[in-house]
Amino acid sequence: MNQPNIVLILNDDMGYSDIGCYGGEVETPNLDRLAQNGLRYSQFYNTARCSPSRASLMTGLHPHQTGIGVLTYSIGPEGYVGNLVDECITIPELLKSRGYRTYMSGKWHVAADLEKPNGAWPTERGFDEFYGTVIGAGSFYHPNTLTRGLENVEHEAVGNPEFFYTDAISDQAADYVRGHKAAHADQPFFMYVAYTAPHWPLHAHDEDIARYKGRFDAGWDRLREERLDRLVRAGLIDASWQLTDRDPSQPPFEEAGNKEWLCRLMEVYAAQIDRMDQGIGRILEALEQNGQMDNTIIVFLSDNGGCAEDIPEDVDPRQLVEDLKIAQYRTRDGRPVTIGNDPSIMPGGEDTYQSYGIPWANLSNSPFRLYKHFTHEGGIATPLIVHWPEEVEAGGIRHVPGQLPDIMATILDITGAEYPAARDGHAIPPCEGVSLRPSFRQDVTREEPLFWEHEGNAAMRDGKWKLVRRYPGPWELYDMEADRTEMHDMAGQHPDRVERMAAGWQEWADRCGVIPREKILEIMKAQGVEAFWEEDA
Repeated sequence: MNQPNIVLILNDDMGYSDIGCYGGEVETPNLDRLAQNGLRYSQFYNTARCSPSRASLMTGLHPHQTGIGVLTYSIGPEGYVGNLVDECITIPELLKSRGYRTYMSGKWHVAADLEKPNGAWPTERGFDEFYGTVIGAGSFYHPNTLTRGLENVEHEAVGNPEFFYTDAISDQAADYVRGHKAAHADQPFFMYVAYTAPHWPLHAHDEDIARYKGRFDAGWDRLREERLDRLVRAGLIDASWQLTDRDPSQPPFEEAGNKEWLCRLMEVYAAQIDRMDQGIGRILEALEQNGQMDNTIIVFLSDNGGCAEDIPEDVDPRQLVEDLKIAQYRTRDGRPVTIGNDPSIMPGGEDTYQSYGIPWANLSNSPFRLYKHFTHEGGIATPLIVHWPEEVEAGGIRHVPGQLPDIMATILDITGAEYPAARDGHAIPPCEGVSLRPSFRQDVTREEPLFWEHEGNAAMRDGKWKLVRRYPGPWELYDMEADRTEMHDMAGQHPDRVERMAAGWQEWADRCGVIPREKILEIMKAQGVEAFWEEDA
């Protein structure tokens, strides 16, 4: 057969159970359609944070092997330079050897230098064409570092009152599909579509928000129960697994104040996902119009679990711009942006900058606990949809565990591309992933263990057993067949297993260049770098 096209869609800070086909209230007919005609994976994992996930996804390696050990901040040691290093190869670079043309639309976030190309921007790492942002987050109406190729094009947003970043990502991706058919029909293509939705700030169109008016009025407690029920009925979650407790820092919904504002937060968050799904529909339409749907592999997943970070009230916008470099603090027409979760201001408009907070992130990650940053299931579990009519069983569910490097391994398997030992004279580690292709026809068993580390939070999955640690706490042990919601710690009952798995995790950490959190903090302090995640625990 002809080499298949590949469309890899990643979204940002979305929980396991937000979209319709994974039990959520958000209307996602296009993703639901892909799931109905493709596969849903119930136990696929990211790395718990945006930059590390993107680096791992693009390279088939663990983040510390790519230079993105934490984020795109340079904090010194090898593996933590904050930049995609030369000692790894990306999917688009690799697919060049198989004749692929390569496109990217959306968020890059694996380059430390945001002002000028530094060898780690998309068109320097294998993409023929790029449109999107180099930075990690920002206004959906006026995104920082908006770039086409290597040229800053922020003026395209400023000069267009209809500009909205989610739509721009979708429309550019659809244009790539049409343009490829017109100019390069004899080549297969790889396209990476990397949305910022639904990462904060909460920006959405009024008509999208209106569709969710009242949808979340029942509150997070009842909605978490309803999601679990839908997940069980869908066959994604075992009925014997216990729903995790409400986050202990949060009140029952009935006792919460500012309910109208609280519900509006979730309504706007849902509208962001809805708008993304609408755009995915336009990409699918372009594929169908060009007769490319059947020979295109479409993969959808999220970069980490729902985000519990609150944006403080009265935060200095200059701090966000100058230190974190994540926000424009004036609208395109010059009005000030009110940054912070102020209940007197309803989110959604260009002049707001808010997040949806702990209780709704707890809903997003139902039925699991914890969030982005953490390696408990709420931080690392992602929906994974694979659609490929030529090989994938329609409507199936797969329970085999997997993680981001498996995407590279699967692409290698499907395309016949050879993973090299070096890139431009730089030796690179072997691919860390395992191909998912055997599971396209039937569920399979995974023999290889899975590993995670982020900011001291760590985990290992070996068969049914998961060893996990929330920094600076002790190791916990869970039987994922009996208790995937991690409610019953069995470390005290199986000390020998904990010791063996902890030794296996440490062996992996040493091999992949993981540096203990305490050591990283020492290095940062010695360099005079602010410990921006010192208090995450």
